Amino acid sequence: MRPAAPADAPALAAIYNEGIAERVATFETRPRRPEEVNDWFGDELPFLVAIDDDDIALGFARVSPYSDRCVYSGVGEHGVYVTRRARGRGIGARLLEALASECEAAGMYKLTSRVFTDNAASRAVHLATGFQEVGIQRRHGKLDGEWKDCVLVERLLGEAAASS
Repeated sequence: MRPAAPADAPALAAIYNEGIAERVATFETRPRRPEEVNDWFGDELPFLVAIDDDDIALGFARVSPYSDRCVYSGVGEHGVYVTRRARGRGIGARLLEALASECEAAGMYKLTSRVFTDNAASRAVHLATGFQEVGIQRRHGKLDGEWKDCVLVERLLGEAAASS
């Protein structure tokens, strides 16, 4: 596990594009180019990549601002993606745990995301790493012309977690 770097953009685009093609992780439908992934760098929020012994990217997790309103400055919206060839090895869980630690160290108090209700693997890894499902957003968007429901997941961090 290490911080992602712009040099990782081609590998991260390939991993994200697998998620787009599989239609179970994002409403996005157009593959991303490495140049577009480079735009993910720069907001100074945690962005991690899981690598193998040869420094080949196996997955990534990143945080983006939840809102531009100052009251939510401690809340991050996250995404986690693992390449097909590395799934089932606990990489997603390690990425989520490391991301939560990095976010807590950065002073954040909550991570949140939306997960498709039919994405059993993502729901399971979120629950296994301390996230809670806090609601369903019905018909949150259409993917390939079909309505998709999303589960809201969140994990409290730091002081917010200690007082819950």
